[in-house]
This record gives sequence, structure tokens and C-alpha cells, in this order.
Amino acid sequence: MDVTDFDAERPRLTAIAIRILGSEADADDVLQEAWLRFSRADAIDDLPAWLTTVVTRLCLDQLRRRRTRSVVEAVVPDDHAPVDPAADALLAELTGDAMQVVLDVLAPAERAAFVLHDVFGYPFDDVSAIMGRSSTAVRQLASRARRKVQGVPEPAVSQAARVENRRVVDAFLTAARGGELATLLSLLAPDAVMRADLVGQSMGAETAYEGAGAVAARFNGTRGAVPVTIDGELGAAWIQAGSPKVAFVFHLGETGLVHEVEMIADPDVLATMDIVRMRAKSRD
Repeated sequence: MDVTDFDAERPRLTAIAIRILGSEADADDVLQEAWLRFSRADAIDDLPAWLTTVVTRLCLDQLRRRRTRSVVEAVVPDDHAPVDPAADALLAELTGDAMQVVLDVLAPAERAAFVLHDVFGYPFDDVSAIMGRSSTAVRQLASRARRKVQGVPEPAVSQAARVENRRVVDAFLTAARGGELATLLSLLAPDAVMRADLVGQSMGAETAYEGAGAVAARFNGTRGAVPVTIDGELGAAWIQAGSPKVAFVFHLGETGLVHEVEMIADPDVLATMDIVRMRAKSRD
């Protein structure tokens, strides 16, 4: 690999990093680290995709570790402008038609999904691969981010659905710990699926558990996972020495039942997620 290969991608990568981080200095730091990883890498099949993934995840990790609040400039894309992620002209857009947005209201993953899809025009399937999350997850993240950036309050029906979703997930985790197979099955959609990433598979998980029976059997009697919030949503995680080793993200369908579960064990992806352990609560 040649330095000119990296330099050809630098304008696009810099634009993405600035949009996500809101700081040219921070973007330069991310690009420097990306260059170091590029220089140490072996053969790369799809260099643009590989570099986009590296830069996005470095940005997410930096956002997650930030402790100070800041107001940064974000750009609202022109709906009529051509979307070309590889175009150098994206850098020029950074200074045009900007609005002040408090990006701190967005979880890191929300920022990345919004920037990659809404600003740079990446299809959700590509965003999914870049972020190491399911297509369902990145669609939800981008939707929440879009609403926050536009200052649109969450509709009452969505608020009610969020509360109900938390109730269902909480009941699911309680049933899993108690070995209540019938309850687990009642909370799962018939076509429910749990998918494990490559790291999870290396730990012994199947690539996918398809159907309510398979998912319920996988969780039945599970006591190691504790309730957490993941990017603000209720989920579960295996935590060792204060650090999450595996995260379980739940997605509910229109029926109000668990339709999809993401099992994420890749440390690079876990590092980009805002995972907070919930305090234990007494149960009557």
C-alpha cells in the first residue's frame, strides 16, 4: 500500500471526522491514528470502506470518552445537493449554511449514524457495516438523531412506545434470570432472531438463533448479563472488571414483542457504545 492511497481518501475522511466531532483539531488526531493503523495493516480488499470504518469508530470512541460539554457547528445538508461521499467538495460544505447544534444531546452512535446517512448519503446497509451494528439499530439511531437535531419533540405515541418497550425488555431479562421459559416465549415474536458478531461467534455463540424457541432457549437461565442502558435504550451486558465484554441490544417490532437481538462482543464496537449499568432495584 502506498501513502498516495491514503492521501486520496484523506479529504473525505477528514470531512466525516469533522462532521462527527465538530473539531478540526480532533479530526486531525483521528486521521493521524487512522494513518498509523493503515501503515501497519496488511492487504486491504476495500480501502475506502476499511478507512471509513476505522475513522468512524475512532470518532465514536473519542466522543464516548469526552467529559466536557461543547457547542459545535453542524451542517444541515441541502436536499437538492448531489451526494457523493468521495467528493472533495464536501470539505467546502463545512463552512456553508451551518446552524448551531448542541451535539452533546446526541449519543455518539446517534451522531455517527446521522452524519454518515443524512449528511454523507451512505445507505443504511453501509452504515451498519461501518458501525458494526444491525440495520435496524442504525435506522433507529439516525431517526432519533434527526429528530433531536431538528428540535422536534418525540411524539407522545413514541414516548409511550418507548416506556412499553422498556417494560417488555425488563420483563424479558427478569424471566431470563429466573429461567421462566414460558414467559420468555410470550415476550418474543414468533420469527424473533438473535445475531452474534464474529467475536461473539469465536466465544461459542451461533451465527444466528432463529425463531422464538431458539432465542428463548439461549437466554433461559442466563444470570451473567446485567441490565444496562445502551445509547439510552434498555439492554443487557456481561461486565468484567467494570468493562462490558458482551452487549445485548433488543429491538421490538410493531407487535410490541422482541423481534431482534444484537449480540455484540467486538471490543472496537463496544468501545463506541454508551453502556451504563443500571442500579439494582428492589422487587416486591
